[in-house]
Amino acid sequence: MENTDSIRALVSVHDVMPETLESVQTVLQRLAAARISAATLLVVPGADWTPPAIDVLHDFERRGYVLAGHGWRHRASHIGGLRHRIHAALISRQVAEHMALDAKGIVALMKRCHAWFGEQGLQSPSLYVPPAWAMGRIERSALADLPFLQYELFSGILSAQTGRLHPMPLLGYEADTGSRTPALRLWNRINRHRAKTAGWIRIGIHPYDIRLRLAEDLEEDLRRFPIHADYGAVDAEGDQRYRLVTSARSPCAANSTMSNTRSKPL
Repeated sequence: MENTDSIRALVSVHDVMPETLESVQTVLQRLAAARISAATLLVVPGADWTPPAIDVLHDFERRGYVLAGHGWRHRASHIGGLRHRIHAALISRQVAEHMALDAKGIVALMKRCHAWFGEQGLQSPSLYVPPAWAMGRIERSALADLPFLQYELFSGILSAQTGRLHPMPLLGYEADTGSRTPALRLWNRINRHRAKTAGWIRIGIHPYDIRLRLAEDLEEDLRRFPIHADYGAVDAEGDQRYRLVTSARSPCAANSTMSNTRSKPL
């Protein structure tokens, strides 16, 4: 396996909803076994949350995981035109809910998403990831007026404060059909190569990926990229390139930024 010690990985777990919590817990156990404690959980606020399920989110925060906004219902109300139809057929299926909305609707959705966390007594998220990484028909300048500090797009991480887009390769493993498997495997191979130049890579995990066709590829990538950062580190200045996270149970160390530091085992 090639030396990737100069590449920093952002690890995220997508589609955190009541119906996926059991699978999300299994993914987190696997990350812990791989000594990965820096992981961001993408929460879908408009799902059918119950008090016990909300308690699980509070437990995630107590364990040091960062929660981020991830759409509202994670399902488009309709297919919004030719571009959306092509996107749905090739990538997103029915989940790219932004693409069914105009700019006003997208803004309202994101504001509602952000407010939901505070209403549940959770920390207000600084990161927003639109479902399928598809932001839809909204100008980037409009994002600066919203309460999120960062946005993850298909192409990289966008800073709301500076307007700067940090291009960053992305790995995915949601190979739930035979046709998706070779396409994703090729995509991931290209992006592993790109990461050598970028110095960063994103590992996006969906709740059922560890049971799908690219599960072994996912396991190998978790071993291949042993240095992990949180999303806030992307905007860090100077030589402070990413934050140390010593343990998923002890996240306070993440407040200090350090270089060349691996996530320590739990």
